[in-house]
Amino acid sequence: MAVLPVVLQVPLVCGQTLVCSQAPTLGIRESQSLASLILCIHRVPGGPRLWSLGIPDSVKKRNDSKVTEFVLLGLSSSWGLQLFLFLIFSLFYMTVVLGNFLIMVTVRGDARLLQSPMYYFLGHLSFIDLCLSCVTVPKMLGDFLQQGKIISFSGCLAQIYFLHFLGASEMFLLTVMAYDRYVAICSPLQYLTVMNRQLCFQLALACWCGGFIHSLTQVTLVIRLPFCGPNELDNFYCDVPQVIKLACMDTYVVEVLMVSNSGLLSLVCFVVLLFSYAIILITLRTRFRQGQSKALSTCASHLTVVSLIFVPCVFIYLRPFCSFSVDKVLSTFYTVVTPMLNPLIYTLRNAEMKTAMKKLRKKHVASFCHIKG
Repeated sequence: MAVLPVVLQVPLVCGQTLVCSQAPTLGIRESQSLASLILCIHRVPGGPRLWSLGIPDSVKKRNDSKVTEFVLLGLSSSWGLQLFLFLIFSLFYMTVVLGNFLIMVTVRGDARLLQSPMYYFLGHLSFIDLCLSCVTVPKMLGDFLQQGKIISFSGCLAQIYFLHFLGASEMFLLTVMAYDRYVAICSPLQYLTVMNRQLCFQLALACWCGGFIHSLTQVTLVIRLPFCGPNELDNFYCDVPQVIKLACMDTYVVEVLMVSNSGLLSLVCFVVLLFSYAIILITLRTRFRQGQSKALSTCASHLTVVSLIFVPCVFIYLRPFCSFSVDKVLSTFYTVVTPMLNPLIYTLRNAEMKTAMKKLRKKHVASFCHIKG
């Protein structure tokens, strides 16, 4: 590494000059840092030959400052494109809210669906998707309509916590739902015995607890890091990979921990899901001929949703020490697109769910007409 010599010349009281001919040599990074500092050499009281090297108080104050907010660069800096994205994502967000809320109300209002393990888990999935979209999308929509995209440090931590809490819970829940489909297809006679009410409750609780533990570790990784600038995040929300790169310290260990936590979690769940659906497809091909095309179509649609969630997560969290501009585009898939597609994939293609929705609509229409009459 190239070095730059530093020679200090200090004027003395008698008009002489003190020259430090054996001054230390500094690397380029250190010399650039010192280039912005004003070095003050003053005489120490009590001794004519004692000298000390000091740094002005203004510089100390600047170096000790902490970041209290982050600037989000968003998806685009073009005002026209931001207005277009605002309209598109507003439609997506309304679809997410209405679709998932309708699923929750339908499952809750139909006793037969509520007793089914598949629809019991589907109700939890819709609730997670509804909450997950509310973590990032409202802030993103508001930022599309203003120039300054700022989020406080505490707000950033809150986004990281709820994003990973709900995201990890959804990953665990999708894995449980794949296991539920595996038991239903491969062991149909023992299905209701194996997937009893108590086991379903325990599995759902385990998914929520797993998400809580995962998100707690992510926030712990971030909250202990020092931030003194810069404070620009190349994303439309706060996430661990972008935030830790702004820390004023070596983040090698933190990034390794992120990979071992978020990256491996996404990869393991994805592999388990692929393995489960592979067994399901093999079983359908060898045992069941009737309804095979419908089951294959259902599994293909489920795998599409699963891939839209897990592939971006594996790509982002299993790749430390580097980031690409495409990361924030991929992030939209598991924060906006997938919560919108889940109601379409898991319900509108399902005859039982459509029948329950029709019954619910007739029930509410009859109640409204009775009250109005």
